[in-house]
Amino acid sequence: MSRIRGGNTKPERLVRSMLHSMGYRFRLHRKDLPGRPDIVLPGRRTVVLVHGCYWHRHPGCRFAYTPKSNIDFWNAKFAENVKRDQRQYNQLRELGWAVITVWECETKELTTLAERLSSEIPAPSGPPGWGTSRSSGDTASR
Repeated sequence: MSRIRGGNTKPERLVRSMLHSMGYRFRLHRKDLPGRPDIVLPGRRTVVLVHGCYWHRHPGCRFAYTPKSNIDFWNAKFAENVKRDQRQYNQLRELGWAVITVWECETKELTTLAERLSSEIPAPSGPPGWGTSRSSGDTASR
């Protein structure tokens, strides 16, 4: 298990690349938030958690299987992972953050994922006009 990557996984890199191409700007693994979320969109008070289906037990997913050997160990490990995920989700929500969970299997269909993310990520929070750009034809206010 020492070779299992904790961050910068392929699904995480895919989601980051997609968000960036969609115009979203973000921070990675902020240490001041519970669980060091994978992707943080501070201006939108939103975090994106990219979960592997196997390790985080995606319900109903074919990739969330249980190994045949040492079943008690794996069941305990997976249960603790799910418990920790729920605890971190609750802590983030209590702090006022919107939480979006992206499962590894969802990164196989990028168009569908892009539509989902654009619909779930809220508009920027901040002063009026913050986070928006002026149209190129707007010369009256210059």
